[in-house]
Amino acid sequence: MKKWLMAVMAMFLLTACGDEQDASPEQLQKKIEDGTVGFEVMGDSIQEAANIPADEKEKIIYAFNEYIKAFNDKDLESYKNIISKNAQGFNYDEDVKAVADVFQQYDVNRTAEDITIVKYSKEDAQVFSNLTTNTKELETGAELSGTGRQVTVFVKEDSWKVSSIYYIGNE
Repeated sequence: MKKWLMAVMAMFLLTACGDEQDASPEQLQKKIEDGTVGFEVMGDSIQEAANIPADEKEKIIYAFNEYIKAFNDKDLESYKNIISKNAQGFNYDEDVKAVADVFQQYDVNRTAEDITIVKYSKEDAQVFSNLTTNTKELETGAELSGTGRQVTVFVKEDSWKVSSIYYIGNE
């Protein structure tokens, strides 16, 4: 039973990753090195990007926290408002449907630590976090926990919106 629960957990951890969800850590690292993501997900050093205006930093961190909160609260409307309709890493409608399915079948609690803006421009920002995810299947009560490193890519639209996610599990 844990095997299929783990597969489901991976699915919603990577819901917003588009074709990245089938990528190996090495393939993800290649995307990073090629410039898709400007941060070393697999490294040990985390440094905040330089020259982030204080008001923009506050808005980006707020958007990241709203993204995590919407998921934890099973708040589909808030979730839909925090993700980009023009995302680079996923299809908006498919992502909303997948997340709605997850919300119906599971209780999920994500806890983010070491939240750091590791790349910033006026158009986009990349937020690193160490993520712990606890999942409980509603029907059976089966539980699973996992940890990993995530870079959440935001784009500036009317506000900061999630455009793609890169996640590497620690297991």
